[in-house]
Formats: sequence, C-alpha cells, structure tokens
Amino acid sequence: MNNIKHNFKKNSKNNWKSNKKTHKKRNLKKETAVVKCIGMDEDGKGIIIYNKEKVAVPYLLEGETAAVEILRNGKYVTGRIIEIKKASLYRVKPKCPCYNECGGCQMQHMSYEGQSQFKQKFVEELMKSYGKVNPIITMEEPYYYRNKIHATYTYGKKGQIVSGFYEESSHRIIPIERCIIQNPKADEINASIRELMKSFKMKPYDEVRGEGFLRHVLIKTGFATKEVMVVLVVSSSVFPSKNNFVKALLKKHPEITTIIMNVNNKKTSMVLGDREKVIYGKGRIKDILCDCTFDISPKSFYQINPVQTHKLYSKAIDMAHFNGDEVVMDAYSGIGTIGLIMSKKVKSVIGVELNKDSVKDAIKNSKLNNIKNARFYEGDAGEFMVDMDQAGEKLDVVMMDPPRSGSDEKFLSSLVKMSPKRVIYISCNPVTQARDLKFLTKHGYKVEEIQPVDMFCQTYHVENVVGLCRKNF
Repeated sequence: MNNIKHNFKKNSKNNWKSNKKTHKKRNLKKETAVVKCIGMDEDGKGIIIYNKEKVAVPYLLEGETAAVEILRNGKYVTGRIIEIKKASLYRVKPKCPCYNECGGCQMQHMSYEGQSQFKQKFVEELMKSYGKVNPIITMEEPYYYRNKIHATYTYGKKGQIVSGFYEESSHRIIPIERCIIQNPKADEINASIRELMKSFKMKPYDEVRGEGFLRHVLIKTGFATKEVMVVLVVSSSVFPSKNNFVKALLKKHPEITTIIMNVNNKKTSMVLGDREKVIYGKGRIKDILCDCTFDISPKSFYQINPVQTHKLYSKAIDMAHFNGDEVVMDAYSGIGTIGLIMSKKVKSVIGVELNKDSVKDAIKNSKLNNIKNARFYEGDAGEFMVDMDQAGEKLDVVMMDPPRSGSDEKFLSSLVKMSPKRVIYISCNPVTQARDLKFLTKHGYKVEEIQPVDMFCQTYHVENVVGLCRKNF
C-alpha cells in the first residue's frame, strides 16, 4: 500500500500543477477526509460526496474507502488520493511504469474485468430508456492493439534526446520507451530514431523557441500485412543527410515499407503539416480488414484496433439484416472501410464524406477491391439526402459513424425525411449517441439492438453500435 500511496501523491501533484496554470491561484484550500467512492464518472474518475458536493477523484474505484485531499481553487474542485484504506477487488498494479504521469490510459489501475463492467454499466445507464444492452464485446489480449502511434521528440532533463507523449492537460512530454497498448514495433523504431539523431546531430524541435528539426514521428502498421509506415514530421523542408539517415534507419528496420517527410513549420498543436514528400517507398501502406484491402495514407482515418474493428463492423452489418436488394448510404464514410465491406451484401452503396482526401482514398480502395456497386461523393450527407429525396430516390439503410461530437439536427432531420427502413449508428461517444437517439426515436424510429464494443482497452472510451428500424416497417 505504501507504493500506491507514494504514486498517487506524485501523480496528483503533477496534475494539480498543470491545472493551476489554467486556474488563478486565488484561495487555494486543502482539506483532508476519509471518504467512500459512490460511483464513477464517464472519464473513469471516482465520485465522492464531500460537504454535499460531488467531487471527482482520479484513480479512485467504486466502493473503495480512501483518505483523500480535497483541493479547491475558486469554483474548481478536485481530489487526490493520499491512501487507499479499503481497496476494490478490481484494483491492480498498472503494468506501465509511466502510468501515473502519461495521460494516454486512464484505467490501468483497474483489472480488465473491472474495466469491462465499468463500460457495460456506463452504456446501460445512457441507453436504459431505449432497451436492453448486449454484453460488451471484449478483447482476449487487451494490450498492444494500437496500429497507429504518435510520438513527440524533445530533450530530457540530462540533455538526452527523448520521445514520448504529452502529460494530460499540459505540453510537458513524458518520455516513453515502451507503451503497452501500442504495437511494440513502433517502440523499437522510435528507439532507433533517437539513436540515429545523435549520430546525425539532428536536434528535436523546441516549440517554445521555435528551433530544432524533428517534431514528431507518426508510425502506422498494417495488422494483416505487417507493412510499416514512418512519417517524420519536421520543421523544415531542408533535411541534411536525408538519404544517409533513411539508409541507416532501413538497415536497422528493413520491415519499414515507406518513409514520408511531413513539413510542419507552424506554431500549432496539429501534428501533421500540409506539405509532405515521400522519401522511401510508395508513401502508403495496405491492410486487410473483413476480406477487403485498404490503402492507407499518412492522413487517412483508419480504426486503431483492427481485431475489435472486425467484430464491430461484423455486428453492425448483422444488425442491418441485409437481403441483397438494399440501397445503403455510408454517411461519414471516411476512406470507405465499412461501405466497401458491406457492398458485397447489398445492391449498392453510396458513401458521402466532407473530407476530399478521404473521398479520393475511398475511390482508390473501391478500385483496389474491384468493387463496382459503391460510389463515393464529397459533400454533406444531410444535404445529399435532401437532394436524393427531391429527386425521388430511395434509401433502405443508413450506416452512420460520426465523430465524437455526434451528428447534428440538420443531418438527422434529413435522415428522418428520407425515412430509410433501418439506421445503424456506430459511435465512439455514447453520450452524444444517446442525445441523437432521442431525436430519432421521437421521429419514427425504434431501437432494436444495442451493442458496446471495447475498442480502446485501458482507457475509459467505449464504442457502441445501435440498430434502429422505422416504426411502421
């Protein structure tokens, strides 16, 4: 228990330092109390009641009793664990040595069984007015699943080159040598790049001074193909000893299939810049998902957990009850993943996406798979449906997978007017999904099935797919 006590102090102090930057230090008050955790919020933080007020405490689990320090700064109130007095049966020691500093995971202190129950309960609470929720689809191996990683480079305390992730709520980089939720190959490549930077006298970028060369490294891997893409995000188009650097990196890692130099010389939190140059290979990699091959570029959106994506998409297609004669819209279609996968089971697919680069990728992917019954268009899916309705065209099913912010009333109104027989709603944010379901169920639809899927193990995020049908269908 002493180690847990020490780690909580360390982590909570760092978080409070970060938070103080965004809150004026007016009347910082500290109080200590022994409390019991009555539940957990959507971010996986424990909830306690203190002076008739709900307070979120990071790393506290439901049912636990703990000595907690309450920190109040004006209206901002948080808590930090001093010592666990009575631990939950689901409490475990985090596998990652950087867990208490890095904000990439939030639930490693909880067993995977506990995480699954937390996510199941969270979805059930949100969806209770719509029907019974199926048991969450979990992973057999809830580690090393991420096929895309992004590392930031800087100097460490001793002047050495380090790479890692930003601390939660700050721009302080936490050096990471091994991440337990990403492909281990990415850690190996980052280690080699750090070594080569010393040999080539390459400086990491200092975002405060605006000096240095290498800002970030983005690595994507094909789960089925094992192809590897390395994107070097640099501050200048002038890359000294570029060919020798590439040659040296490939010698260490012959498995790398393409290397891209992306130029980002702006003061921005965006990782990728607008200019890029392929310096080895084709500038793209391929992967196979649900028997379809996908061409992936540096900016392509592709689900980060291929094992669970296969289960997610299979379940979504199963909910649609296709008979082969349907005209289906793939709204927010991205590079065409689910649209092309379901094209084999329907009459035709219409994919609509605002991002023009994603539309180009989707068209390439349809040709790559020799799929003739799928068409992809750049535009707003809601407006597209209005135009279809005015032209007297019909849709049988709408498959939608919007961003975390959910859909908007304009799109949902267009969908209701078009009145497809079924709507399959995939969401990475069940909170906004529940909001949108309220609109759809008020305007002629009923929920048939609800299925959570654990796509983001060790974090509080959960994917959820809901199948709806028209009430008079």
